[in-house]
Amino acid sequence: MGTKTVDETGAETGAEATTDEEKVNVTKNDAPDEVTETEAEDGDELFEADADVQEEGPSGVGQGAGAVVSAGLGVVSLTGGWISTVAAARETLVGQLKTSSTASVATQIKEVYGDAWHTTALWGGLFALAALIVGVVVLARPAFGAPGRPQAPWIKSVAWAGVSLGVIGLLLAVLKYTDVLLGLPPAS
Repeated sequence: MGTKTVDETGAETGAEATTDEEKVNVTKNDAPDEVTETEAEDGDELFEADADVQEEGPSGVGQGAGAVVSAGLGVVSLTGGWISTVAAARETLVGQLKTSSTASVATQIKEVYGDAWHTTALWGGLFALAALIVGVVVLARPAFGAPGRPQAPWIKSVAWAGVSLGVIGLLLAVLKYTDVLLGLPPAS
C-alpha cells in the first residue's frame, strides 16, 4: 500500500500521487458517440421537472404581499400614522381659527380638541377598514384561483392577522369617534 503526502505548496507526492495529465485524461476518442437510454431518460426527467415548475401557475407572491399590506394597515390603524397626525393638526388649526376668544370653554374644547380627536379616529377607522378589506380579499382569493392549489400557511396567518387588527382598529375607531372611549372632558 503506497502513501500519499501533500507538501507545503499543496502538491501531492508519494507512491499514489498522480499528475494532472493522469487525473484529467479526456480525449476525443474517449467521448461517447451516442447518448445511452439511461442518460436520455435522466435528461427527460429533468426537462419534465422544469415543465412541471412552469405549469404550476402563480407563485402566490401577490397574495403574500397583500397579506403583509393588510397586517401593516391594521397596525397603522391602531398606532396612527402621519396622515392622521397631519389631519388632526389641521383640524386643531381650523378650530382655533373658527373659535373666537369670547366663545365658551365647552365650544373651544370641542372645536380645538374634539374635532381633531374625531379626525384621528376617522383616519384610524379608514386604515382599519382597508386592512379588513385587503385581508378578506387575500383569504378569499384561493376560491377563485387555480383548483387544487392550496394557499401557503404563512399567507393565511398574516392575512388573518391583518383581518383581526382591522376589526380591532375599526372597533376602537368607532369607540373613539362616538366618545365612548376617551371622550372629551366636561367643561365645568
